[in-house]
Amino acid sequence: MRRPLRLALALLVVLVAGPAGAQPCPECLQAGAARVTLRVPAGAPLAGYGALARRLLVPDVLGRHPHAFWLEPSVGERDPLAARALVLESAGRRVAWVAADLLAVDGTFVADVGRRLADAGVAPAVLIVSPSHTHSGPGGYVDSAVLGWLALDRVDLVVREALLESVVTAVRQADANRRPARVAAASVAAPNVAKSRLDQALDPALSLLKVTDADHQPVAVVWNYAIHGTTLGPRNRRLSGDVMGEASRRLERALGVPALFVNGAVGDVSPARHGERATADLGAALAAAAQAAWAQAVPVARPTLRVDTRTAALPSPWLPARNCLRGWAPAALTLPLGGVLPREATLTAVALGDVGWVTFPGELQTALGQGIKRAAGAHLRHVLVAGLSNDYLGYFTTADDYTRPSYVSCTTLYGPHAGACLADVAADLLGAVARGERAPAEPAACDR
Repeated sequence: MRRPLRLALALLVVLVAGPAGAQPCPECLQAGAARVTLRVPAGAPLAGYGALARRLLVPDVLGRHPHAFWLEPSVGERDPLAARALVLESAGRRVAWVAADLLAVDGTFVADVGRRLADAGVAPAVLIVSPSHTHSGPGGYVDSAVLGWLALDRVDLVVREALLESVVTAVRQADANRRPARVAAASVAAPNVAKSRLDQALDPALSLLKVTDADHQPVAVVWNYAIHGTTLGPRNRRLSGDVMGEASRRLERALGVPALFVNGAVGDVSPARHGERATADLGAALAAAAQAAWAQAVPVARPTLRVDTRTAALPSPWLPARNCLRGWAPAALTLPLGGVLPREATLTAVALGDVGWVTFPGELQTALGQGIKRAAGAHLRHVLVAGLSNDYLGYFTTADDYTRPSYVSCTTLYGPHAGACLADVAADLLGAVARGERAPAEPAACDR
């Protein structure tokens, strides 16, 4: 090749590629996502309902069922369960967020996921595991004997191993898929698919994170809404992601990327209808609202990750007999649960530009979740409450609603004031992260 021709070609490459060292997407961070089918052994117990409709008449002391003991084993699947993961990295900080079609997780399960990721060579990241709260997912994977007896069945090592590996695989694949990405966010009016268990106002918003690559091609969607996964009811025997899984699958078909559902302040929120038809109809309505949010999402300016955690001390837990017996017991009659449940809770807050989210280790009442959003909304355009994330400590209500006997107040195990205190800690933590400040190092005192 003649020298002038070589020089011309070299000049053309420089003009097309731009100057050396130029950033193709200076407003991008690194993001990767993946969807992995949850590997559930055949005959795994169904989690979510402790009522007789889902309970074996006699515990399986004779070993008739391979994995179930307290609860009925599952019979096939209505729809495939999944673990969906999103890994975000910016300015030396990393967040690995997993949304799984599970009822709940405990701290031990999350810690085991973290250890396995480290053993697999995945770089350290702040880990958030957000179960969808489907009541037709597998059980048998948590260490807590109380949670096992109530709604998750006793731990089965085969089931636990399969679920742990599925979650770890999702994070590893998401991490390997990282590339320059953009983030946008939106909040839209939620469809009329839910009702309050306490006859109070519900959160009117469905919030969404839209993740695309540098060329604006979809990478992942995270959608946040509060609803119990109980449309199928306790007589259902098939594994299912319930209404949230229905909506996520519709989103995935429409967008072609993993759709991470993260439940919100769900303590007093039930689906408005039940049954197979309701699952399809409500799921379609939620998917349509999320697609509208995707279309309206506004890019996040300066998408720099900021992350912090804070621990809060909790009172010794107890079961309030009066609330569980419809008021037919003195308020002083309680069943102590000390040693059964943790005496502290750890919250994690993440801010990404003007969008932020905070984890909560249980089922928070709508009013408390709205308080978090209002307080943190002074510093952030969009606020997501990631309920049931990284641990499960039961329900948390306002002090006023704790005095009213109901299922919600019966399962509020840390007393009338812990919910408001933890909600304040969550709002303060998220506000501090949004401002670029460090949260106080000492544990918050929610045990008084």
